[in-house]
Amino acid sequence: MRKHLRIVEDHRAEKGIRLVNYFIDLVVFYIIYFILLTVLYIISPAFNSWISNLNPIADRLMSVTFYIFYIFLTESLMKGRSIGKLITGTKVIMIDGTTPSLPDYFIRNIIRGIILIDQLSFLGETGFHDSWSNTRVIKIKDYENQLKAKNEINSIGTKEIT
Repeated sequence: MRKHLRIVEDHRAEKGIRLVNYFIDLVVFYIIYFILLTVLYIISPAFNSWISNLNPIADRLMSVTFYIFYIFLTESLMKGRSIGKLITGTKVIMIDGTTPSLPDYFIRNIIRGIILIDQLSFLGETGFHDSWSNTRVIKIKDYENQLKAKNEINSIGTKEIT
């Protein structure tokens, strides 16, 4: 059981910032997605035929699957940050303040595909993918400044070794 730190909750990103993260990531994803589909469409006649016969439900499932993979890949490779989070100065951490592991990122992002309304669930108190994976999106600068101040206060009175 993870310890739930107050400092993590105190520096959660606001709903507006989370919405901006979502839209930035969605735009970046669709740019990459359409470039990839265009390249495959140009180089492979078989892909051209297959994609032309794809029904709308299969198309939506394919795009949701690739979106989940895109967010999982970016968050795990960039240590809790997607393109949207890089731009807005936010990142994903565990409720105990640690960096999520690969399985934590996987759980967080697979929930997005399983729960179809999850993409905007963060507009409530806490999104499903955050609640169920014990993660939070925080404002990095504010969180690190308070953490630094807390550490400085805790070090008062300790003997310095020079």
